[in-house]
This record gives sequence, structure tokens and C-alpha cells, in this order.
Amino acid sequence: MLCKIAKRIITDTGPAATGRLVWTLGLKSLAGLLRHKARTRRGENFPPVLFISVTNNCNLNCQGCWVSSDNGVQSMPADQLDRIIRQAKRRGNCFFGILGGEPLMYAPLWDVLSEHRDCYFQVFTNGTLLNDRVARRMRELGNVTPLVSIEGLAETSDTRRGGEEVYARSLEALDHCRRHRLLTGVATSICKSNVAELATARFIKDMIRRGVHYLWYYIYRPVGPRPTPELALSQSQITSLRRFTVEARSWAPILIIDAYWDHKGRAICPAAACASHHVNPWGDVEPCPPIQIAADRLNGDGRDTYDVMAKSKFLKDFRSLACRTTDGCILMERPDLLRQFAMESGARDSSGRGTALAELASTCARPSHCMDGEEIPETHWFYRLAKRCWFFGLGAYG
Repeated sequence: MLCKIAKRIITDTGPAATGRLVWTLGLKSLAGLLRHKARTRRGENFPPVLFISVTNNCNLNCQGCWVSSDNGVQSMPADQLDRIIRQAKRRGNCFFGILGGEPLMYAPLWDVLSEHRDCYFQVFTNGTLLNDRVARRMRELGNVTPLVSIEGLAETSDTRRGGEEVYARSLEALDHCRRHRLLTGVATSICKSNVAELATARFIKDMIRRGVHYLWYYIYRPVGPRPTPELALSQSQITSLRRFTVEARSWAPILIIDAYWDHKGRAICPAAACASHHVNPWGDVEPCPPIQIAADRLNGDGRDTYDVMAKSKFLKDFRSLACRTTDGCILMERPDLLRQFAMESGARDSSGRGTALAELASTCARPSHCMDGEEIPETHWFYRLAKRCWFFGLGAYG
């Protein structure tokens, strides 16, 4: 299986692109992880991976999305994005997740990423704007992997995403990626309306046939202005999803990524572990993308990104609270406690809507990925090793 994955990547992307991938995401990220662990031992907390939302602008209106531009479009200044990347690189970071809204609506994106050929960028996109020209530009840069979001088959996808023919347009994006020999991923937020369509061997095989190299399964979170809580998975469905991904890793010639469980099947929160944090389009530093409260901001006042995050009392207190509360997701399991923490810590609403605390107050507790007593460990040696020792996927296992 592992040999087939390697062969697919080398054959599909070419030796040069594969070499860059191995160097940046393999050796350089491992060195960055070692620096992160050394910092942690010294009591300095700076994540080895940053997620950066460059704009809140989007052409879709998805259920459960925490981003909206109803109060106006906000895009991060290009010099600020460049500065965050440069400052993080000094600390050994070489991998960045670029989010939105829809990041392909952010005009300076390619100009900024072209200045950092020594890094690797994962661009989270709904795929509807990923045309031949965009795919060609990604190939020219050579340090970008598109992660195309697919939220169901045709009918389900349109409902989930608030658009028309979204599934067909996403598949067209995959065609463009394959034509330009990109390392391509597909992400899906598994919920009750799409679990029977996407958490299946048939879907995985179809993605392989379409040239996809890695799949990233999320668990749906009912957040934002359209939370749609009835789509949240039950505990038994989450357990079934975990079992499915573990079993699929043993036979599918495609990388299957999650950011929830370690090699023993124990729950992990990347934000609580300081493996990753998020910067929104205003420069607010948030624990993770869907938790829209912040006390610190990167606003070009001369402070270094490292100093802001490493010295943040808010982030430190959040990590402590999250670790004390659950091994899973505090946003899902204890939204009441998260709201109380926001109010007591003096954190501000960083949603751009001014409704983040009200949204927390109106939501109910939901099961997350914590499976105490029912852990399902990895069965394939590569995933056990990667999760235990290496900076796997998006660095959720630090």
C-alpha cells in the first residue's frame, strides 16, 4: 500500500515536485518539530504550524461555516501575510495552511507565496474558482498543494454549500489539478447528511481514480451564522468514522489524514497541544479557526509573531482549560465553559459579526472525538510511526 502511494505521487507529480515535497514536508518539517519540542521543554509555546485566513470573502454560504462577510469583506494586507510567514520561518516553521473564506478570492496570494519558495503551503479551497489558469500557477510555484473541499455528492453538496452544481465544479477543479500534476488533496467535513456518501470505499476509490493523493476527514462542527446542529454526528457515528479511516489506511493507496487521534487512538486537540493556532484576516490570534475569540493581534506594530504567541496569556490559559476539560474538542463538548472563559479572560469577539458569544450561548453540547475506553489504535505501521514520531499531515501530533 505504501509503495503504491509513493509510486502514485512520483508518477503523478514528477521527481522534482516529489523531491521538494520530501525536503520541505519531510526533513525541514522534522527539524522544525524538533525545535518546537525544544522550545516546549523551555516553557516557550509557539506552534510549528500556523493556519492563516487571508480573507473572509467567499462565493458560497456553507452550513456550519464560521466565516461570513455580511458586515463587510476583510482581507489581510499582503505585507502582513508576508511578515507573519517570514517571522515564523525564523523559528523553523516551513508549512502553512492558507484559509478563507475562499483564499482564491485573495488577489495577492500568489505574489506572496512566490516569495517563500522554501516553504510549503496548503490552500483550502471549495474548488469552484480553481480553473486551468490557477492550477497552472500552482504548478509554476511548485510549493502549493490545493485541498479541495467536497461536502457530499451532487444534491447533498449543493444543500451543504448553499450553491448550485458545487460538486460538479469541485470535480472540474480536480481535473485541472491532475492535468497540471499537482499534489492534490480532498477534505470533507463529515456530518449526518454526507457520512453515507463520503465515508465509503466507493468514494475513496473514486478520488484515487481522479488523481487525489490525500484525503482529510473532519468532524462537522455546528458553528457560525448557519450552525445547522442537526447535522452533528452522534458518538456512535464518530466511532464508526474512526474505525473506517483506520481500516481504509490498510488498503487504500492514498494518504488518509485526520487531526483528532494519536497512534493509540487517543483524542488530541491540536490547539490545546500548541501544535497549531490560527490568525484571522484582521490579524487576531485564535486558538483554532472555528473558535472566534482572541486577546492578541498581529497588527504591524513591530511585535514579532513569535513574541505575540509565545507570550500570550490568553492562549496559555486556553490550552490549560482545554486540557483540563477534555481530550477532545472543548468547542463541541463545553461551549458554555468556552463562553465563560472568553468573558472572564477579557477576550474579544473576533468573528467580524459581533455574535460569537451569542452563538456559543445558543449552542448545545455535542459529542466530539474523545472515545475514552473505546480507543481504536492505528493498525498500519506507517501511520503509527508517523503519528508517534513525525510531523504528520498538518502537524497535529507534536
